[in-house]
Amino acid sequence: MDRTTLDSLFDLSGRTAIVTGGTRGIGLALAEAYSCSGANVVVASRKPDACAAAARHLNTLGGRAIGVPTHTGDLDSLTALVDAAVAEFGGVDIVVNNAANPLTQRLGEFTPEAWAKSYEVNLRGPVFLVQAALPYLEKSEHAAVLNVISAGAFMFSPTTAMYSAGKAALLSYTRSMAAEFAPRGIRVNALAPGSVNTDMVRNNPPEFVDAMAAASLQRRVADPDEMVGPALLLTSDAGSFITGQVLLADGGMVAH
Repeated sequence: MDRTTLDSLFDLSGRTAIVTGGTRGIGLALAEAYSCSGANVVVASRKPDACAAAARHLNTLGGRAIGVPTHTGDLDSLTALVDAAVAEFGGVDIVVNNAANPLTQRLGEFTPEAWAKSYEVNLRGPVFLVQAALPYLEKSEHAAVLNVISAGAFMFSPTTAMYSAGKAALLSYTRSMAAEFAPRGIRVNALAPGSVNTDMVRNNPPEFVDAMAAASLQRRVADPDEMVGPALLLTSDAGSFITGQVLLADGGMVAH
């Protein structure tokens, strides 16, 4: 291998990436990385102003980006997201299912409304977004799907059972998608972050955040930028022989 070949492994020039939940936290960090790697980026979140601001920011990094207001719990909205990406950039090469709903309730106190709201965003949305993008992924020579799950999918999670179970189910779908779509040239993997310094984590009581930090071998929470390396590996040519896998980026929280 020479330097040119090595540099090309993470080069995403000419590819189009959809990143849900792409206006803040892990999603924005990944969107920035894709822009800096040469990809066209489509950021999606529920808030139009946040989408517009993120797209403006990404364009200052030298890439091409658009923001598409999207509710991942709304199936029509997912179709519109894919249509917008194709209309602007001509196709879809990478889908990053990062958007999540942190809603959870204690076991024994679940409501049907909370259950539906959680799984519509955390499970149904990612599965149907991939389905909507599938005709375009099949045409790509570098198709990759990344489902962002959680280290909680591998742990006893009594206080976050609803959320963690949804992420565990998305891991199961990741493996099934990988097997189903491999003959079509589409790789599908999952990234399982541990505790990351995002709004979702910061909204917890300080003692809860401290406990999450202490649960990892590195005894800290991650910066969102620390998810960039794993995500780029799984969605670039550097990971061309990786599919159906989960990469735990959790500071040593889960032995797996």
